[in-house]
Amino acid sequence: MRHAAPCIAPGTCYGLLDVPADPEATQMAAQRLAISLPNPLLLCHSPLQRCEHLALSLCALQANLTSNADGRLREMDFGQWEGRLWADIARHELDAWTQDFTRYRPGQGEDLASMLTRVSAALGEAQQHLQRGTHVVWITHAGVARCVDWLVRQGSLAAALQVTAEQWPLHAPGFGEWQTYAIAPHGVLAALQQAQQG
Repeated sequence: MRHAAPCIAPGTCYGLLDVPADPEATQMAAQRLAISLPNPLLLCHSPLQRCEHLALSLCALQANLTSNADGRLREMDFGQWEGRLWADIARHELDAWTQDFTRYRPGQGEDLASMLTRVSAALGEAQQHLQRGTHVVWITHAGVARCVDWLVRQGSLAAALQVTAEQWPLHAPGFGEWQTYAIAPHGVLAALQQAQQG
């Protein structure tokens, strides 16, 4: 599940920037998800407050839940771009990123290869829980959702690391929406349905 709408000006680059989400929208998202939760359930969240507050709101609605902060579920670190308007970032910097999409470090922050690697490790653990019959919910970010989508479609981290900017999925769940995956017969994750609001 993606966090609720953040309290930041539209068009601002924010990844690791720890901005809060709208409190009312966070509560509404928690209420929508709470009525859809399966059991047994492992709840994990990005440590950034826009995700943590949603996880805590969900736990307040479901007394049997505990939430686990997982740094691998945080958004990409955009380094010196954080907090700047996308329109103010130099075109040659954006072009350099698209030309070396997995290895370029936007704003001297994190490269996509590193992000895919950490999300892949978390996804592998989630898959083990699923295979043992425990459902897993992540409260996270659009960038992580895109990583999951790409990793699931490629089937391996090695294949996923070959991505170009043109291939990268643009779709991600909207604020307060989620995407559902399940273990397919051949033992890998497969998307069940498009992002939903509940």
